Amino acid sequence: MHTLIAVAHPHIARSNTQSFLKETAALEPTATWHELDGATLNLAAERKQLLASDRIVLQFPLYWYSAPAALWNWLDQVWVKNVVYGPDDGLLQGKSLGLVVSYSEPPRDYDLGGKVGLSMQEILRPFAAIAKRCGLQLLSPLLIPQFDRMTEQERAQLLVAYRQYLTLADPSSQREQAAWFEQQLRQNDAELLADTLADQQDKLLDLRATVSQLRAGEEE
Repeated sequence: MHTLIAVAHPHIARSNTQSFLKETAALEPTATWHELDGATLNLAAERKQLLASDRIVLQFPLYWYSAPAALWNWLDQVWVKNVVYGPDDGLLQGKSLGLVVSYSEPPRDYDLGGKVGLSMQEILRPFAAIAKRCGLQLLSPLLIPQFDRMTEQERAQLLVAYRQYLTLADPSSQREQAAWFEQQLRQNDAELLADTLADQQDKLLDLRATVSQLRAGEEE
């Protein structure tokens, strides 16, 4: 499966979150990192990338409770009627759409009765409509709250979740998650994940424990 990661950020060079995600995405040979800068687009090249992708991930920080302008510019210019959707389906029919959204507030602010007053599901609802119009299968969003406050363990968990989000047919499936962990162990990639935690042996044990827990969950 090939994944196109369309990244929109108003100040991407200063973003610790996007730097981390970019380094993580580089571990996946079937993922393409595509930064959107709001400039005039080569429409033929953009549509070729969409056509070659099985999954499109829209990745951005929550910006005034929406996505940055560069993402909307890309959608406005590239995702047009009779190209990506229309009576004859279009380029995106049958592909999957993912959302990777970072934000600076604690998650509780987006709970019912929280400071924001809207849930993240409500804020991201327009993307559900876009997916439906284009015949895309919408994945549950991968939400990244307060990246700069994450512990090393939380960042290691994010590394795993993000890689799975880019590569698994159903990133929420415990069966697929367990198979992914087993593949990493077989390929001796546990050392790479362990380096993120700065403790190789403990991470190897954690990976094996996670596989056991996921298997147990399948049986419940």
